[in-house]
Amino acid sequence: MTDRDEFLAWVKTDLYEAELALHNGDSGPRRRLWSRSEPVSVLGAWRNAYGQRELDELFTSLEQSFSACTAYAFELQAYDVAGDMAYTAGLEHISVSVDGGPRTFTLRATQVYRREHGDWKVAHRHGDTVGG
Repeated sequence: MTDRDEFLAWVKTDLYEAELALHNGDSGPRRRLWSRSEPVSVLGAWRNAYGQRELDELFTSLEQSFSACTAYAFELQAYDVAGDMAYTAGLEHISVSVDGGPRTFTLRATQVYRREHGDWKVAHRHGDTVGG
């Protein structure tokens, strides 16, 4: 199995499951997949974060806002691996309760990853709403 194959398998399992858990109100799996080394950053659809403190605050806020996810699909449009760095770009199609009200939306999401001690970790995320 090539580096690209292994990375893609990780995206389709561990990363997918972490995002699904977040949208059901559990940020634990997402937190475990994010780098604990600086720099880390999020340019988010609703909120930005720079550094570990702000990242932790963001994940807590998202965890408290999201619940009852009825659909989460990641439509991967591009990805690559170059040594210990990788990226994904795609569309996230989500139906979830946000602060108690049902919402359905699509996000454009680009993420940057780095391999740390043999494991892929997210270092940066950029997400914005499609059409908004």
